[in-house]
Amino acid sequence: MVVRLTGKREMGHVSPFDFVVAILIAEVAVIPIADPGSSIWHGIAPLATIVLAELALSWLTLKSQRVRNVVTGRPSIVIRDGRLVEEELRSVRFCIDDLLESLRSKDVADITDVEVAILEPNGSLSVIRKSQCRPLTPADLGMATGYEGLPLPLIKDGVVNDEALAAAGLDREWLVGELRRRGIGQPRDVFFAQLDTAGELFVQLKQQAWR
Repeated sequence: MVVRLTGKREMGHVSPFDFVVAILIAEVAVIPIADPGSSIWHGIAPLATIVLAELALSWLTLKSQRVRNVVTGRPSIVIRDGRLVEEELRSVRFCIDDLLESLRSKDVADITDVEVAILEPNGSLSVIRKSQCRPLTPADLGMATGYEGLPLPLIKDGVVNDEALAAAGLDREWLVGELRRRGIGQPRDVFFAQLDTAGELFVQLKQQAWR
């Protein structure tokens, strides 16, 4: 709960500061467990202080670029126009082997194919390929495409998702009718069912998949 209060950034964007805060929270939270004789407030009070300080600092990083640079760091351009930026690599102590490994994980084998590679403050590498090295897209070919969107999960492990049904403008009566049309008696027999934006229903039974 404490980690959730500090925001999704704690889980999805772990900077060195976030990592230190997570360790502090873990260390403080274990105090009442390690010492059964101590009051639970000996753990709650410092934990609340850390969380409030983290929330305050997070607010400051949203409002101030200077604070954000100090707390989370700056992104570093390590490849520009197909050439390594030696000064930045040395500054962030990022060796060439690690850089090549990160590029391979993004299906880039040749650094000369890279327009810009940026080492983000959380340690991840963002890669932008040169335009002539990117895969073709429908937009490149002048082709119009339809809206895809996200499929709606209607049944998960035998449980009907009424919220998803309502979002699709449907109800249980429609769902049961579709299942019976496929020879399926009850929603509880379905492991997973989803409705895509084209109106196609996918149904997988708990032991086999049907369409």
